This record gives sequence, C-alpha cells and structure tokens, in this order.
Amino acid sequence: MSKDEFSLSVHNLNLFSGETRLLHQVALDIKPGEILGLVGESGSGKTITSLSIIQLLQKSGLTSTGSIRLKGSDRNVLDLSEHELQKVRGNHVSMIFQEPMTALNPLMTCGNQVKEIIVQHRKLNDHEAKSEVLQLFEQVRLPDPSKKYSSYPHQLSGGQKQRVMIAMALANKPSLIIADEPTTALDVTVQAEILHLIRDIVREHQAGLLFISHDLAVVSSLCDRIAVIYRGEIVEEGDSKALMEQPKHPYTRALLACRPAAHKQGQRLPVVADFLGNDSRPQHKTISVTQEAFDRPTDAYLLEVSKLTKSYASGSVLQKAKTEYLAVNEVSFRVRRGETLGLVGESGCGKTTLSRCLLMLIPPDSGSIRFQGEEITTLHHDQLQSWRKKVQIIFQDPYSSLNPRLAVGRAISEAMLFHKIVSSAQEARLKVQDLLVQVGLKPEHYHRYPHEFSGGQRQRICIARALSVEPEFIICDESVSALDVSVQAQILNLLNDLKSAFGLSYLFISHDLSVVRYMSNRIMVMQKGQIVEEAPSNQLFEHPKTDYTKKLIAAIPKLQHENNYVKT
Repeated sequence: MSKDEFSLSVHNLNLFSGETRLLHQVALDIKPGEILGLVGESGSGKTITSLSIIQLLQKSGLTSTGSIRLKGSDRNVLDLSEHELQKVRGNHVSMIFQEPMTALNPLMTCGNQVKEIIVQHRKLNDHEAKSEVLQLFEQVRLPDPSKKYSSYPHQLSGGQKQRVMIAMALANKPSLIIADEPTTALDVTVQAEILHLIRDIVREHQAGLLFISHDLAVVSSLCDRIAVIYRGEIVEEGDSKALMEQPKHPYTRALLACRPAAHKQGQRLPVVADFLGNDSRPQHKTISVTQEAFDRPTDAYLLEVSKLTKSYASGSVLQKAKTEYLAVNEVSFRVRRGETLGLVGESGCGKTTLSRCLLMLIPPDSGSIRFQGEEITTLHHDQLQSWRKKVQIIFQDPYSSLNPRLAVGRAISEAMLFHKIVSSAQEARLKVQDLLVQVGLKPEHYHRYPHEFSGGQRQRICIARALSVEPEFIICDESVSALDVSVQAQILNLLNDLKSAFGLSYLFISHDLSVVRYMSNRIMVMQKGQIVEEAPSNQLFEHPKTDYTKKLIAAIPKLQHENNYVKT
C-alpha cells in the first residue's frame, strides 16, 4: 500500500524540549476506515503525539523531526506554515476532545459552532451551512436536531455535547479523526452509545481514526489495532485481539494486569512497578489475597437512611407554574461498620445529590439520616460542623478541590486545627507529615503546592485531608474515575489498606462498574432518584434482577480471556 492510501502516516517522529526527548521514533500508520488505539499511562506521550500530528503544541522551546503525512497531501505536516495548517485543521484532520464542555464555546449555540467550521472551509452560504449542520446532527443521532441547533452547551447532557463534538469533527469529511479520551467522563450506557456511533461513522465515511484512551477494555472493544506507548516510545503494536490475548512487552502486561476486572475482591492490585524492573524485565511478584484489605463488615449499623427525598423546581424564572423534579425519591439504605457500599447509575440519576444530602451540604426535603443512632437532619449549624469530622468526602477532581494558593501541609492541617484534633500548629505539622507517609507521600511534600504533584499524588493528598479529622465514614465520589489504570490501582489498594487500618466505612460512587464490583461488599443501583436494586456485589453482577441493572452490566466494555495475563 502506498503512502497516499493511508489516512495517516507517521515515521520517526521525535519531539524535544531543549535536550529532553519527549517522543522517540514514533511510527503510526492508519488506513481509511481503520481504528487505531493508542494506550498508555498519563504522561506516556499519548496526547502530545496527537497534538504533534495536528500541530497544536506551543512552538516555544519544542523542536520536532520526522514526518507526518495525511491522505491527499505530499507535504510533511511539520513543514507547513501556520496559515497552511489552518487549512488542514478541521478540513483534512479533526479532533474530538475529552471534555466537550470545555471544548465548546459556552457563548455560542451548538448549531452555530458547527456551522462556523463549515463556512470557514467550504464557503457555503448561511442557509446551506445550516442545512448541513442539521443533517450532521441527525447523523450523530441527536434528538430533535432543530432544537439542539439553537441550544447552548449547558442545556445539553454530557452525551449530547459529545455528539455535537463528533458532528463538528465530521463537518468537512476529514480523512483523519483524532479522538482523545472522548468517553472518559461518560457513564457506561452513554459510553456504549458513543463508541457504537464512532465506529459506524468511521466505517461509513472511510476516515482513519486515532483513538486515545487509558481504558484498555474500551480500546479492545472498538479498535482494529492497538499501539502501546511508554515514555514517548511505541513499545508494542498489533492486532487488537492478539495483543490483548498475548501481550509481549512487560509494560503492556502490566497495564492489563492493573485492571480491577482481572481480580477478586480483597486481592491486592498489581501496579506497573511490579512488572518493570530497571532492566525493563517483568518482576513476577506474588499477588496475594489479603482478606484484611476486604474485611467482613460488622453487624452494627453506622449509617441508616430512611425515605430521604430531595426535589428541585424546574422552569425559568419568568414561568409562573414550575414543575418539581425529584432528584432523590424516598431513598432508604443502611451501611455497616467496616463496609464498602457501592452506588452506581447513569449520569443524572441522583448519585451526587444523595451524597451531598448525606453530608447535609444540601438539606433534604424530608426523610431521616441517622449516624450512630443520632438523627442528623435536625442538628443546627454548630452541631453539624462538629459532626462533619466523622463523615468526609473525596471528590473526583483533586486539582479543583485543592486550593492552589495553599501548600498541601496547610490545606490538610486547617481542618485538624478547626476541629481541635491537635492543640498546636507544631503538633498539626507532625501529624500531617505522618499522614503523608501513610498515603504514600513524603514528609517534605508538606511545603509543596498542588501544581507540583501528579494527578495520583493529588488524590493521595485529598485522601490524607479526609483522614486528618479521624472520620469513620468516607464518601468516594468518582474519586478514581479520572486516573489511569496503574495510578487507579495504587489508590484502590490504598483505600482498602486504610479501611483495614482505621476501620473505615465507604460509600463508593462511580460510573466504572468493574471498579465498584472490586471495591464493594454490596452495591445499590440508582435510577431516576430511586434505588431500584440492591444486592451483594458478586450476586448483583451474576444475577441482576431489574432490566436497568442488566442494561448497565451489558454496557461494560470487556476484554476477552480476562485472566490470561495475570501473573502469579
């Protein structure tokens, strides 16, 4: 096959920042209608590879060598001027970004944003361009295309915003589409719909697709071939099924083995370091089942929730008659001491509202919350402040939940001093340094700021902050969703270790059902504000009762021969 028959042909791509090599001899070929997956940990070089192809990296301090060629062009993309690149982007190559809300302009209607790219490259008049946009919205299966054309991004769901981004990527029929983590923030059912849509569109348009993700199950289910990138270098590439069943490079084996889906509850998750020694050979350490990390809960109930209800009024300010939306509808459940209770459901089902009500950050309309037998909903402000040290939350995004102007030591010690866990700043500093060690950091990290840490390290800081007030119950709200598989494995191991060491109970909320199954003793399934099913973890997955639960489980991306790569 000649180079002209490839949608993308990358040969010997190197990227340098000063004397530091960021990419090393990267080579990728994608045929029309083919989907190539690019996988690796955060910082492995996935995104800078994609940004190099479309030349969206800042030029200052960076130099590139090698060749990047797109279908229908003999020119090396690296040789194009900025003016020439403007004609290429959106026309010959387009990109679907990870977070559509930040990628879309909040001040423009969705229709006008897609129309803008059509007018820019194809010089159609307003009526013709609008007609094209409506056809694209129909093609990406947006409900009521005319209404969505006039809607702003905030008026659409996460899945609908991603469909708008896909329509924008398709607008000028590019020969190459780059999708950078396009389903990471979506729940399993919406993710399945988007992946099916992407696959159909690529086949129909015969465009090449470079699909970037840290979710190996998603890549396995979607892609024809997979390339594994490690420290800026492609270490393995091959047919999707063959690579997943018989990975050759230890790094690939490590990524596969880190997945919670490959392990039983209580079994310690391996991390990349267990497979890669200094000589890059796998270190086959025994992964032992530590039942202490998954203790059986006691019979005593720590939290008892009865008929909890929270509603919101929907409708504009000018409307006289407003409808009531029940975000949490008479929810009842109990959590034992030492138990991890999983909570799953699609976006908008009420999971986060429920967690905020449990913390009394949002006052419920009615119902009862009893913690250690004490009714929480009737406590006044001062009593709630004292009570909250018993119940903490770990948020999804550790960067936005940390104050960038505070050193992490001060951020952790503030709550300790407020709740009088310690009597002096000196005692607080010593206790915080001890906590940092317990979560796998170093005492000297006390004086550093959030931006100086990786995503996984920041999440450890948030865990240390939650532990600082000696809580008994922690709500983990999508606390590992944004982490790659190896860092996720480290954090899940840490949560289980802390559960055993401190006798903690968790409410574990996630849209990743395989993670919830691994972590939880029991799982609740939430739909439209109600708990529709509750059962022990394995029982719920093996014998789901409701059609909704069956739908969620069926949408989970799966690898074939799941346990073939687990080394013991």
